[in-house]
Amino acid sequence: MGMQANLVQREAAQRRPPSPRTGGLRPLLLLCLAAALIALAGFVGFVRMVPDGEQAPPPRGDGIVALTGGAERLSDALRLLASGRGRRLLISGVHPETTESELARAQPDYAAFARCCVDLGRRALNTAGNAVETRRWADGHGFHSLIVVTSGYHMPRTLMELAREMPNVELIPYAVVTERLRDVPWWRDWPTARLMVGEYVKYVAALVRVRLAPRLAKPEATAERRAASPSCCS
Repeated sequence: MGMQANLVQREAAQRRPPSPRTGGLRPLLLLCLAAALIALAGFVGFVRMVPDGEQAPPPRGDGIVALTGGAERLSDALRLLASGRGRRLLISGVHPETTESELARAQPDYAAFARCCVDLGRRALNTAGNAVETRRWADGHGFHSLIVVTSGYHMPRTLMELAREMPNVELIPYAVVTERLRDVPWWRDWPTARLMVGEYVKYVAALVRVRLAPRLAKPEATAERRAASPSCCS
């Protein structure tokens, strides 16, 4: 009888439903694991979009836009302008007190182009602002293709923001590879790894915002566009 009672108790224990605490915790853990795997897969996809080597010279565009944030961006953008890759250059996100003369002094090899063919955008405070500033500049000059100069890790978010503001403008990426990313793999350097993760988080946030609130393209009147750039930059 004792053995039969033990068997009955075991069967009852096996049929007994899990406690509410255990039953509710397991789905939560599975949900967290799934979210972590999705985030990891997204980060891997993001890293694959980031160039890790020198870029080939881009095809010619109507204009060039460089986003501030590193000296390499400015020098590369001016070099592209001097080589005839675009008619004018917009440097977006410039400090309000920066002048064209200061730019010419900082880049003496390109001083002539800095004085005649470079526009400084001083209103943008972030990447979304850069996109709005670039759209107004491109509309004003009637540009239909732009070479985009920014850091490699910043390029995916930049192209997404620009495409949202200018869906009918061809965007030609020219990623600047910083010395830090060129010399050491990003995963071996903690500050660089933190930079990549932070940029991925910003990219995801921008992606959600762009998907939820896409901008509808509005044709600009031709009369509102200014004349093309001076002949020195053609």
